[in-house]
Amino acid sequence: MIYRRASMALAIASVLALPSAAFAAVSAEEAAKLGNELTCVGAEQAGNAAGTIPEYTGKYLGKVPGWNIKPHSGDHPIDPYADEKPRLVLTAANYKEHADKLSEGQKAMFEKYPDTYRMEVYPTHRDFRYPEFVCERAKENALTAKVVDDGYGIDGISHNPFPIPKTAMEALWNHQLPYRDWTEESTRDIVTVGAGGSYGYGRSYGKCLALSNDPNVTPHSKDGISAMCRTEVVLPTRDSGNTSMAHEPYNYLTSSRTAWSYNAGTRRVRLAPGYGYDQSLGGSNGTMTIDEDRLFNGAPDRYNWELKGKKEVFIPANGYKTEVADLKYKDLLTPNHADPKYIRYELRRVWILEATLKETSRHLYGKRRLYLDEDTWHAVMADNYDTRGNLWKFAFLNTIYHPDMSAWRSGASFYHDLNTGDYVGYNLTNERRISSIINKGDQKKSDYTPDRLRAQGR
Repeated sequence: MIYRRASMALAIASVLALPSAAFAAVSAEEAAKLGNELTCVGAEQAGNAAGTIPEYTGKYLGKVPGWNIKPHSGDHPIDPYADEKPRLVLTAANYKEHADKLSEGQKAMFEKYPDTYRMEVYPTHRDFRYPEFVCERAKENALTAKVVDDGYGIDGISHNPFPIPKTAMEALWNHQLPYRDWTEESTRDIVTVGAGGSYGYGRSYGKCLALSNDPNVTPHSKDGISAMCRTEVVLPTRDSGNTSMAHEPYNYLTSSRTAWSYNAGTRRVRLAPGYGYDQSLGGSNGTMTIDEDRLFNGAPDRYNWELKGKKEVFIPANGYKTEVADLKYKDLLTPNHADPKYIRYELRRVWILEATLKETSRHLYGKRRLYLDEDTWHAVMADNYDTRGNLWKFAFLNTIYHPDMSAWRSGASFYHDLNTGDYVGYNLTNERRISSIINKGDQKKSDYTPDRLRAQGR
């Protein structure tokens, strides 16, 4: 989904060399594991042998303890684990003792900022669950969904398509299409923090309709479009009123991502050809690319993809600390990186996806490594390398369970350029009056046409 949140500033081993037509669904015997030894979307129910990853409980549905949200109000989250203390604190002095549970990007942060960077690791919680209809759709997908057109698209119910993935592309499509919000409206901030301590501010207002997550019908990939999003620039003032709109397909071969732009000065709507990939994300000062929103989005065709398996890693999780209303940007966005006391890490099992740039393709990143939380299928960390093979950027995002959607959504995100020392704080809403209005259901497809974009701009 493009406005998620890329457009807010404005969407074991298997290598995808793209030769095969489709991949088969799992057997009925394997699918029967869902809801038993596996959660309904494919995570391991059991904890680990050391007891540092607990058993999945899923004891809460549609609620977060202590957060008495008025439905669809945009209330800022409340941290249900605010009173917990870290069970482990990693610093430059001890991180190597836990190197097997860290990404290369995390290790690089300890080396680059030894005096200030640390990771506070909290007890792991696996307490929230999806609605039953999400579980039913996931099980049906396990039996019937397929990757089609050499990885460009899927055929199946339009979210959680491969709860028991066998290939890299199946895991990638799980990340592309987890179950999340159906409609969303919010105003979000993006802040670039320079290595010398400078700050640059941007702000956007956006709305999004995710047809893939409609709870009232059973959406299917044959419907063609998974999401439609519209974003208007608020800051900087020179760009105020400029608006983008995009349609995200289920199949990037048969229906490429389509985007339009409205220029407030000329009052003209133009098609934006080739939107996505490594085009610079507006407001990020070049630190982010459009296809870095949610760490990866859009067509997979420029890379060969490999599923490296599952591993225990310290990742951001239950990240309510960065979403609360009383947190000021001046306190969160300290030099070099966000203040570590606001970033909650937990030990979790993640799927590791690695993308290597094809010799025939062009992109700023020669290799990308994504870490997908097994409980949510959201990518939560990324190590990005330049075309010479050098680690260049490290990015991570916080996820929270939201009562209005009974699912996880990505929140505040941080993108670090390890060469320049600049970083971006992205998807920030703390200083806005409301956070995000979720699943109000007040949007329709006719809101997302070029004519409508032109009318709304005027």
